[in-house]
Amino acid sequence: MNIIVVSAGKPHLTYARMGMELYLDRLRPFGNTELKIVKEGSPEEVSNRLLVASEGCMRIAMDERGALWTTSQLADSFKKWELQSVKKVAFLIGAADGHTQALRHSCQHIWALGKITLQHELALVVLLEQLYRVRTILAGTPYHR
Repeated sequence: MNIIVVSAGKPHLTYARMGMELYLDRLRPFGNTELKIVKEGSPEEVSNRLLVASEGCMRIAMDERGALWTTSQLADSFKKWELQSVKKVAFLIGAADGHTQALRHSCQHIWALGKITLQHELALVVLLEQLYRVRTILAGTPYHR
């Protein structure tokens, strides 16, 4: 299963760029994980760009109003999606103003990383770390204890 993370705007914060690069490198041995950056703009423009970039994928909007999945629940979802032959899953991270209602309705799932609102560059790093953690759980490697 291929994973695509689509995020609005390039990370400008040094720690976010470093974290993003670290987890993308760590994810490489576990299959295809691609990061797509779309141009920032109004919520409508960003949501449209996110939808275009995730065409043909199962879409998961990263949104503070979403479900609070545990890492184990996410790993179980990965197993289920693989059994259902889902080819591509896209995780969508909006800009500072978040997603439009139209984007949320176009997604199969809405997931919150917590009850707090995260700055979108930090959300990107946290999401990539969770994707790495899930891949290591499924592979049986010792990262996740």
